[in-house]
Amino acid sequence: MDRLVRIAVVYYSATGSVAEIAREMAVTAEKAGADVRLRRVAELAPQAVIDDNPAWTANVAATADIPVATADDLIWADGVIMGSPTRFGNISSQLKQFLDTLGGVWQQGLLADKVYSGFTSTGTLHGGQESTLLALTHTFHHFGGIVVAPGYTHPDKFADGNPYGTAHHDAGGTAPVDDTTRAAARVQAERVVRFARAVSAA
Repeated sequence: MDRLVRIAVVYYSATGSVAEIAREMAVTAEKAGADVRLRRVAELAPQAVIDDNPAWTANVAATADIPVATADDLIWADGVIMGSPTRFGNISSQLKQFLDTLGGVWQQGLLADKVYSGFTSTGTLHGGQESTLLALTHTFHHFGGIVVAPGYTHPDKFADGNPYGTAHHDAGGTAPVDDTTRAAARVQAERVVRFARAVSAA
């Protein structure tokens, strides 16, 4: 019997929007028949800074049971979906630090020939969603990965409006992840599972 396709959903989230999208993608991938690992990357911010932000503090508590990502999670996976909030049009330092620890396994070729895809959230409407997702794909290319963007392949992606990956606008923490974002996340996760299954079977 063929093994299940393996999907790692790896993310960083400060106040919870990216974490919610990550959960939606993990659940969707499981429903699509994948073996899924949901992983958060390690927090780098000082505890005093976290404590000054109630939403950040709440998210840390709410996600404490989610394992911290390691290189082994990416080696294990056939497909990897990575998420980060936007920081000045780029990925967060927390996710970047995790990526920067992967040099050894990258040199061994252990991150190549896998499917990769990305998602993000911003506090402002035009706060760098596309540039963040494109920046993330630069790393995927260096890995030798196969980038699977959702594109405009489904009506729910036209509603979401971002062909590079799922992107949410949380309006400075006042707009929770909504049905439009969740629908876009499901489209993306299902597409990653489909292509990862095809690549791993080839």
